[in-house]
Amino acid sequence: MRTPFSPLATLLLAATLLTLTSAPALAAEKAKLPNIVLLISDDQGWTDYGFVGSKNVSTPNLDKLAATSRTYLRGYVPTALCRASLSTMATGLYAHQDGITGNDPSPKTPENRLKMIARHDKLPSLAKILGKAGYVSHQSGKWWEGSYKRGGFDEGMTQGFPKPGGRHGDAGLEIGRKTMTPVTEFIDKAVKEEKPFLVWFAPFLPHAPHNPPERIFKKYKGKHPGGIAKYYAMCEWFDETCGTLLNHLEEKGVADNTLILYVCDNGWIPTERGRYAPRSKRTPYEGGVRTPIMVRWKAGGVEPAIDKKTLVSSIDLLPTVLAATGLQYPAAKSPVKKLPGISLLNDARGEEAICADRVLFGESFAHDQKLDNLFQTLQHRWCIQGDWKLLLSYPNGGAGQSPKFTAELFNLTEDPAEKVDLAKENRKKVKELQKKIDAWVQNSTPYTTKSL
Repeated sequence: MRTPFSPLATLLLAATLLTLTSAPALAAEKAKLPNIVLLISDDQGWTDYGFVGSKNVSTPNLDKLAATSRTYLRGYVPTALCRASLSTMATGLYAHQDGITGNDPSPKTPENRLKMIARHDKLPSLAKILGKAGYVSHQSGKWWEGSYKRGGFDEGMTQGFPKPGGRHGDAGLEIGRKTMTPVTEFIDKAVKEEKPFLVWFAPFLPHAPHNPPERIFKKYKGKHPGGIAKYYAMCEWFDETCGTLLNHLEEKGVADNTLILYVCDNGWIPTERGRYAPRSKRTPYEGGVRTPIMVRWKAGGVEPAIDKKTLVSSIDLLPTVLAATGLQYPAAKSPVKKLPGISLLNDARGEEAICADRVLFGESFAHDQKLDNLFQTLQHRWCIQGDWKLLLSYPNGGAGQSPKFTAELFNLTEDPAEKVDLAKENRKKVKELQKKIDAWVQNSTPYTTKSL
């Protein structure tokens, strides 16, 4: 006569059988998760790509990527300063929300550098969110927020302040310029272990120093003034590194199920002396904030197309990753309960177009950051809707209830170089867009030390 199972034994047996039967299903589901690769250029003008129409610079690898992606030519970053821009990509928040508005603390308070880095410690961010879902991750290139480990990456190159050279990347800045091995070896390992992966690829290119290899520079030397020729060669050098990474994904057989996102941290207009021209880097003009943004994910149904009209932003990158992976933003751990950006996936798949009346927002702050009051160093706020761009400049910062500003209004379709200010003759449009900026500021939760 058989001894009947006790209720506890029955439950344990059922749990065991459920685990055994669901394990393959869970493994299969995990295998479907897309890999994530962020390609981030550094100080590149939005027109300096072959696929945008440039006759000055050769970018064959990015041209190929653009042809196989949903490529948005009206892409923007909210802040045209590298640290704040990169932070936005990692957190999905505006600079005034994640508390990173400048590159460095005030020279009068250098001890605040670690306090700035610590602001990321308690914020949900790309690598941390994906890590909770079983992703492995790798950081290379620019990374200001301390060690790669502090950013939630499993592996990486940047040791971070206070290590020597740890201000904005240390050993991470060698990627592309000296080696590609750390990234390719990481991909090899992740593929071998059958783990979904995240690659943060933000090489110090085409950023100065403009010292391209002679084999590339000779293509441009003599055709353009010295400083400009070197910059164009740097753009091609960056393109070459992207080709190495993209080809490696193909060789490993994982390219189709990899969500590739391309963006530049801020713009650049070259000069003969090798510096950047006015109205480019660090400014809210098109030369500073505009960038192509690409989305490629063949297995995810992204339909390749060149989109010349739709407004998108780097603030949309994290929502797009979350939509692709089916993950939720951990709002309970953030001062912001809802990300301000949108997923680009439905539009990129051809399923649901982004609203034609969408408004993009951005802001500029001083290079050196005051930790106690972010808005004391506010310089600009701007918005774009359709053809129109309103730019508000704050000569005395943005502190107070009604900060003083001057306004500029541009029709970007007719005047993409922003040469003609139409504010005086279009006061109605200025007021209309100003109200949208005011509402954006009022409705977006600002960073405070108490909010985390």
